Amino acid sequence: MTTSPERTADSRADDLPKAWDPGAVEAEIYQRWVDAGYFTADPTSDKPPYSIVLPPPNVNGSLHMGHALDHTLMDALTRRKRMQGYEVLWQPGMDHAGIAVQIAVEKQLAADGKSKEDLGRELFVEKVWDWKRETGGNIGWQMRALGDGVDWSRDRFTMDEGLSRAVRTIFKQLYEAGLIYRAERLVNWSPVLETAISDIEVDYKDVEGELVSFRYGSMNDDEPHIVVATTRLETMLGDTAIAVHPDDERYRDLVGQTLPHPFIDRDIVIVADAHVDPEFGTGAVKVTPAHDPNDFEIGLRHKLPMPTMLDTRGRIADTGTKFDGLDRFDARIKVREELAAQGRIVAEKRPYLHSVGHSERSGEPIEPRLSLQWWVRVESLAKAASDAVRNGDTVIHPKSLEPRWFGWVDNMHDWCISRQLWWGHRIPIWHGPDGQMVCVGPDETPPEGWEQDPDVLDTWFSSALWPFSTLGWPDRTAEIEKFYPTTVLVTGYDIIFFWVARMMMFGTFVGGDDVITLDGARGPQVPFQNVFLHGLIRDEFGRKMSKSKGNGIDPLDWVQTFGVDALRFTLARGASPGGDLSIGEDAARASRNFATKLFNATRFAMMNGAAPAPLPGLDELTDADRWILGRLEEVRTEVDSAFDAYEFSRACESLYHFAWDEFCDWYLELAKVQLSAADEHTTAVLAFVLDALLKLLHPVIPFVTETLWKKLTGGESLVIAEWPQSSGIALDPVAEQRITDMQKLVTEIRRFRSDQGLADRQKVPARLSGIDSADLSSQIGAVTALAWLNEPAADFNPSASLEVGLKGGIVVVELDTSGTIDVAAERRRLEKALAAAQKELDTTTKKLGNPNFMAKAPEAEVEKQRERQRVAREETERIKARLDGLA
Repeated sequence: MTTSPERTADSRADDLPKAWDPGAVEAEIYQRWVDAGYFTADPTSDKPPYSIVLPPPNVNGSLHMGHALDHTLMDALTRRKRMQGYEVLWQPGMDHAGIAVQIAVEKQLAADGKSKEDLGRELFVEKVWDWKRETGGNIGWQMRALGDGVDWSRDRFTMDEGLSRAVRTIFKQLYEAGLIYRAERLVNWSPVLETAISDIEVDYKDVEGELVSFRYGSMNDDEPHIVVATTRLETMLGDTAIAVHPDDERYRDLVGQTLPHPFIDRDIVIVADAHVDPEFGTGAVKVTPAHDPNDFEIGLRHKLPMPTMLDTRGRIADTGTKFDGLDRFDARIKVREELAAQGRIVAEKRPYLHSVGHSERSGEPIEPRLSLQWWVRVESLAKAASDAVRNGDTVIHPKSLEPRWFGWVDNMHDWCISRQLWWGHRIPIWHGPDGQMVCVGPDETPPEGWEQDPDVLDTWFSSALWPFSTLGWPDRTAEIEKFYPTTVLVTGYDIIFFWVARMMMFGTFVGGDDVITLDGARGPQVPFQNVFLHGLIRDEFGRKMSKSKGNGIDPLDWVQTFGVDALRFTLARGASPGGDLSIGEDAARASRNFATKLFNATRFAMMNGAAPAPLPGLDELTDADRWILGRLEEVRTEVDSAFDAYEFSRACESLYHFAWDEFCDWYLELAKVQLSAADEHTTAVLAFVLDALLKLLHPVIPFVTETLWKKLTGGESLVIAEWPQSSGIALDPVAEQRITDMQKLVTEIRRFRSDQGLADRQKVPARLSGIDSADLSSQIGAVTALAWLNEPAADFNPSASLEVGLKGGIVVVELDTSGTIDVAAERRRLEKALAAAQKELDTTTKKLGNPNFMAKAPEAEVEKQRERQRVAREETERIKARLDGLA
């Protein structure tokens, strides 16, 4: 530590404001960091590399609390590594969010009475780029508000030219390797957006519908017939079979026979398939291969016709019936009416609660639909991604989530990568006049007169390249040489399937033997060495945050109310590998109070002369000095261990309790005693501990620590300060025991004083016996000062006493409380406190005795009420005992 010699301790403290006001300084501090270039990575540096890619938020979005958690943890990791001497790259960027952005721009056009078709594809895409330039910067300033230490000079966008070149390169590589193909398969189809959508863009909701059972075949019970049930009655227009279980004796004679369709000139064949559950319903299911995933698989197994009976907008089409042209939901009613008119409706169950997939972006129920799309053949890619984890090339934290990884990757289906949109990476396939197809790479020219495929790629396709496309791949760049593979990926476990797996597949592919390699090495290369998966953020009652529940929290609201450091500490303190975290305003308020406590403690220390100075030999220090220095070294070791294991909660808890409970609540008070005794080393110890503590806290709460550390030390910035190394000062067991016993003795005396009705800091005469035998003679000054005791006079006449058992023996404390208590006033105070405690006890008891509350309240809320009841009961008993003891 260094400080300017001309500055005194008092003047440095005076430079600090009287109170911590984060909103007044955060923006200025952050801009100073950026302007100084602290976050800019140097690929030519000889420092060891440490790199993280930011999961790219959607360009049209706003940061939610999940983003804030992600960013806090990544920023904490990179800040610590920067302080440890690593060359750090935290790569920022945004995703082009194909569907969401196209919807936003189409809404703008619709407000002017126009559609994208009115503009044409080229002009519409230009319109989207204009929109991006005008409104796509919100995420950037929100990231700055959170304190993100990203390298802004390398900000990337998935539609940038460089990243687009990477997309076209890998598409051609996969296509030529036979891993991209075109085929008719079942997809999630959005009738509103008129495109296929990915699984992650489907929200499943329980809705009240109807289950209708109807009869195929003869209306004569003695002739072949069969009853099936469905919640989507209109899809019977696409039925081509009825399936029964092979071992179901009821239908054995019907297998292989056909029944006429009630409305269409089509025979419905009865097939035997093990997929059917004979115990469910009638044991027979209708098969619509073009509009149901399970039916599609049955259709493949039995080579069934697969007619599509819905057009791209969800209307009945090409059935040759009176229903053609009807919307699917209108058709559902009309088909039921027609079946009822024929007497085929056997049963109707309303309401029938069932799960229905809805488009996340447009809100309507999605339709499984047979469609000609582009696909990635994933078998070999998924195996490489799976093997990378099995072989230890990539390590998943926590290890307990590995089974989820393998369960998904080992059973992955081919990936639909095409979307029927205009905004996105256009598929680099050109079609010839006679049905020919050719894949055109980024440096190639398409054949003259050929037309490019109209579809664009799934957004996840370009996102899967993010760890290396942002570094300049497919070119050999200094960034790739220095920072790839990236060190760690930080993300929520909920997108392990959709994003992490795809990055692993493409990363191992481009690092393989048969394509352009990233580093010239043979064999697979992973995109990241570690994957840290954190849980989801829930509200204080453990419920998932959602708009419909109204329990979502805007992180920037908390920034404005509590400060960035409070938001970040709340999130990091609750973050453990793989575990969900519940947060509420009480937690944020506690974090703000922690920042304020730290600020006040540092300001107090500086006002009392704390300044950087060499520590003397341990034999020159007091028990309190040796204790706090030893505990600091233990905490430093604990924090390093926790950070290395991605156990942010453990790191924060250790720092919180050391800073608040040990340093602020005890050592500062002991330091006051030592300073009053003119101990010459106390200020050096205070400064030493604060220097290390502020550094250890900086990765999580960077703003208050930066402010305090610069004033304390005169240093340039904590961002580039050296991370605390081992002090070599082990915890002195003798000093530890003395301080532990002193703390217990002071605590018991304070509690006894409170029970006696003595005001805090009201001095009373006292005599302590057994101090020497308990080996606490060195602490007598601290005990006297902290327990607010006076030396007894010659005529000392104790009126109360207590015994405190310590490791070294029993200390007897006698106090003279005569004349110090107004009995009538104390009785009034206690009676008022008793009424409040009894009211709290009655309220919690009534709530816990309410069956409705116990049935509906989250378990966390029930436990909270039980704890409140327990505290109220103990407080009631304590106050009653005190009243009984009053003279």
